[in-house]
Amino acid sequence: MTRTLPYLLAAMALLFSAASQAGVREDQLAAYASAAKAANAGFAGFSAERGKTLHTQNFSGGKPDTPACTACHGKDPRGSGRTPTGKAIDAVAVSVTPTRYTDPAKVEKWFKRNCTEVLGRVCTPQEKGDWLTYMLGQ
Repeated sequence: MTRTLPYLLAAMALLFSAASQAGVREDQLAAYASAAKAANAGFAGFSAERGKTLHTQNFSGGKPDTPACTACHGKDPRGSGRTPTGKAIDAVAVSVTPTRYTDPAKVEKWFKRNCTEVLGRVCTPQEKGDWLTYMLGQ
């Protein structure tokens, strides 16, 4: 019994850590949903399909070397990406990088930077929620 106690404690720590990360993500999505509803009374929820489209679509409003999210993050969210300067980027899919999207300040920082560079504007709360919903399912 004394040999299994450390393993049991480690397993419990991992379980509670994963649950708290999921809670932070759910809170972030709830905040985006509230903002999306305030901006559009017809808002009916987030869509992973719209998130996928946002991730793969080319835009003309941002920087020419980043016309889509896939320019840096790649077409497969489970794969690693690379910035235009060559710096490696961890996979954006939660299934590969489980600690992603657990710090709301970082999530907002990267949405602000990436949306401006790709779309040429700040993403709407619905776009953020759709994209995040897509990534949480990957």
